[in-house]
Amino acid sequence: MIQLSFINAELIFALIWFLIRIIVWLKQRKIDFKNELLQLLMFINLAIIIRFILFPRNLVDGHVQDVILDIDNIFPLRINLVPFVHMFGYNYTINKIWNFMGNILMLLPTGILLPIVYKKLNSFWKVTLVGFLISLCVELIQLPFASRASDIDDVILNTLGVIIGYTIYRIIKQTKSS
Repeated sequence: MIQLSFINAELIFALIWFLIRIIVWLKQRKIDFKNELLQLLMFINLAIIIRFILFPRNLVDGHVQDVILDIDNIFPLRINLVPFVHMFGYNYTINKIWNFMGNILMLLPTGILLPIVYKKLNSFWKVTLVGFLISLCVELIQLPFASRASDIDDVILNTLGVIIGYTIYRIIKQTKSS
């Protein structure tokens, strides 16, 4: 059994991100500070996503609880592949709203940032596909953690959030150009 603290998860992510940026700098032999600022925004966006997928609302005494990677208890995997079965299956209305809106809002900034940071992601379908893949990765990352489950509803709502974010990006871009 391995416990992963919030701080350790974010430090690991930051280290991996920084190593990737160093490799890019070495390959390009220069540092584009405007691009690095945009990359930093994407890093912050992804760090927040990691916070919410691995450490959701599980505060104890004002501190985020560790997540537990328990190899012995991975199986059976907690996966729902049937859409809309559990989406509104919460006892309290506030939990239904939190699940619905939280999953949409979690990747909404990603839909705005992707076409800004990565110029080749310049169409609805490209951004939607990348957003879908990010959401799918999020669900797969959760699989080995005892306190987490993977749900197709989350993928659907996360992807909807990316689509809404991209729509906001397009509206702002069209407003600026007219």
